[in-house]
This record gives sequence, structure tokens and C-alpha cells, in this order.
Amino acid sequence: MIPAIEERLPEDLADFDTYVEPFIGGGALMFHLLEKYDFDDVHISDVNPELTLCYRMIRDEADLVNTHLRELSEEYPRDEEGQAGIFFGTRDSWNRNVGSETLSLEDSAIRVARTIFLNKTCFNGLFRVNKRGLFNVPPNYSEAPSFPSHMDLLEVQDALEGAEIHTCSYEESEGWATHSSFFYLDPPYRPLPGTPSFVSYTKGSFNDDDQRGVARFCNDIDAKGASLLLSNSDPTNSDPSDRFFDDLFEGFRVERVDASRSINSKGDSRGKIREILVSNY
Repeated sequence: MIPAIEERLPEDLADFDTYVEPFIGGGALMFHLLEKYDFDDVHISDVNPELTLCYRMIRDEADLVNTHLRELSEEYPRDEEGQAGIFFGTRDSWNRNVGSETLSLEDSAIRVARTIFLNKTCFNGLFRVNKRGLFNVPPNYSEAPSFPSHMDLLEVQDALEGAEIHTCSYEESEGWATHSSFFYLDPPYRPLPGTPSFVSYTKGSFNDDDQRGVARFCNDIDAKGASLLLSNSDPTNSDPSDRFFDDLFEGFRVERVDASRSINSKGDSRGKIREILVSNY
């Protein structure tokens, strides 16, 4: 989506003081923009504490995370039986510490290394948990998983220097909305009718009422003068009469763009699909 988003960024984005991304996820757009723009303040947040822990630890302790990640990646075997043993052992260790609120610095680095390891060795690189918060993605057997190098982690650390990382709901980011703020919102996508639903990045789900809550939030930060861009699925892919987002964001600009989807259990279901971009400028 980055090329389509880049075409629709505010023309005066370089003049904005603050960048806010309340559903940070993988942060692809954030990292892209931080290469080009020098914001005074960067606020990223998510309700998933495992994700925000990863960002904090790489920002502050990339070397320590790398040490523990190398221990896992360098002993990763090539045969499926050996890979299964290490994968499920690591997943069990990760799940035993779900909900731990008081981890030492060393234990935090170990947990982040395990999170990255599981992400790179699980099926399709998903992060999915069940209602108890337990990671439940099966392994993806591969001879050469794409583990990040030490240099990769250091580059992320450099990019995140000075960024404020928050574990909180998107509503709490309203306090950063001013006339010089740019918000990018990438909430869990509304599932398309007739397609598998995937909104389990955290223990909760994300339904249409939650999408309406995001729309109310957009109206609130719009009233405070912030500029915003939001991405989501386009229901008209499945039902041309489904104008859910057009009605929800009446008064905003709603554009449809082609995007590539790469996560699907069926390879022939991946490819181009329309998504929406909503903006207030």
C-alpha cells in the first residue's frame, strides 16, 4: 500500500511536527516516512503488549535482543523434525510467560527474541493468539527463514530513536491531535463477506461496532485540526452494494486503490484486491 499512500500524503507533510500511528502493527509506513521526514515527535501505540515490548526493546536494547535471537536462529536445523522440536519448544516457552508484567531486562530481551523467532518460523509469518492470549500458529518448515541480522536490528533501533512507544488503545492517542499532527490509522481490517476472518492479533476481536468507534475517533481528531489517513478493506470487493465505509466516513474523502495481499492459506487467493483510503484533507 505504500506507493498508493505516498501519492495521497499531505503535500505539506514536511511541515508537520508530530507523527502518530495508533495501530502500529509492522510499522511499514512509519519506517518509510522516518527515512524522509524529521518529525519533532513520534508516537506509536498498540493494545498488544507483546508488540510494544518488541519495539521498546529493539529501540533501547538491540544488542541484547540480537544476542538471544542469534542463540535461537543459529541452532535452527534444516530438517523438519528438528525444526518442529525447536519451534514448539520455543512456542511453549513463550506461552508460559503470557501476561507477565514484571520481566527483567534480560527476560524481556529473551521474550522479544522468541517473538521474532516465532514470527519468522511460523506459518505465513502470522501473529495470532487465542482467547487466552496464547500463540497458536503452526510452524512453516523452511530451510532458510529470514531472521533479521544484527545490522537490521540496529537500523530499526536508529529509526526508533526518540519515538514514544505506548501500550494503549487508539482512543488514548487523541491527546496528540493538534493542527500540526498527522495520524495514520491502520486498524484491523473489516473481514470481507465470504472470506476468512482474521482479527486475532490480541485476545479480543474487532467488529463493526469497533469500526464505528474508529470513525468517531477520526471525527474527534479531525475537530482538533489533525490531518489523518486511514486504510481498511473495501466491502464492495464482495458486495457492490455494501457501502459500510462510505456511509461511516461521510464527509471524508474515501478512495479505492489496488493493493496486494500476501497472507492467505491458499496461494491462489493472494494478489490484487481493492482497499480503501480515507482522509480529511
